[in-house]
Amino acid sequence: MTRNGQTIELSQAPQLENGHIWIAENDAKKISSKAVAVPATKAETAQAKATGTAPAKPAAKPVEQKPTQPVAVKPKTPKQEIAGTREVRTIVIDPGHGGKDPGASGKKSQEKDIVLAVAKLLRKNLADAGFNVKLTRSKDVFIELRQRANLANQWDGDLFISLHCNAIDATEERKKIIQGYQFYVLRAPESEEDKAIARRENAVATLYGEKNAKDELSPLEWFKLEARLEQYKQTSYLFTEKLLSSFDGGKIKKMNTGVGGAGFMVLVGAMMPAVLIELGFISNEEDEAYMMTKAGQQDLADRIAQAVSKYKDAVHTYRETLGRN
Repeated sequence: MTRNGQTIELSQAPQLENGHIWIAENDAKKISSKAVAVPATKAETAQAKATGTAPAKPAAKPVEQKPTQPVAVKPKTPKQEIAGTREVRTIVIDPGHGGKDPGASGKKSQEKDIVLAVAKLLRKNLADAGFNVKLTRSKDVFIELRQRANLANQWDGDLFISLHCNAIDATEERKKIIQGYQFYVLRAPESEEDKAIARRENAVATLYGEKNAKDELSPLEWFKLEARLEQYKQTSYLFTEKLLSSFDGGKIKKMNTGVGGAGFMVLVGAMMPAVLIELGFISNEEDEAYMMTKAGQQDLADRIAQAVSKYKDAVHTYRETLGRN
């Protein structure tokens, strides 16, 4: 190879791995050695000024070629695949709210209690199916929104599921009409309804004094998130497809299309596919009654667990098409 006009003979052929060129250690020392330059004399500098030409560069001292034994190049260990492209093993379940934050309230129940009960049943289902399962909270305690995603990252999760109950502040007649489950991914909201639901869930941070809390993401913040969202967008939607299939025909009906998107702060920091599940409307007597029963909670947990297993199989199949298994 040549460097600054000098020819350097390498003791071993370079190797290309994962976009990096690896060379022998003694060759690296040769290349990084800097030649000592002899400064131009005053006469040469004066002549250069008179003629308008730069003084000739002095010849560099040759690098001493000492005989060395070739150093074996050890292949670098490939980086671990990121969540969303690797096999699905670790599931992080986030029961929303908790402790001093009750979440939405129905006539006979509170959101924090329903989602915790479903989360514990879901944990058992998934553990029995062979998954490594983590809960952001396993009892009635308060955890800040951003800390929930941080925990998921620390556990190196493959899928983040945040459980919630929906609610509306309306007349009794309207509460009887508005019901159903819905699944949300992190994306710019496309309707005022999605914005309102995100603001209600995000209000927890402001209400309970989280640092730098806000109800909505600014356009600049959405712009900054775009690259990371693109990384997990397809797999997040893939999981919502499995959820829609599993929830079809259940006691709680689908609200609208069943899938929406908004700036849920609890999903913002998760470095993995992430979905927020609104199990049903706690403000609707029919939905609330079902979510309060042991049978209803078990049914919801079973349906989510089924969706997780289907999602795992879909990711595995996709990996096979890429020759990764």
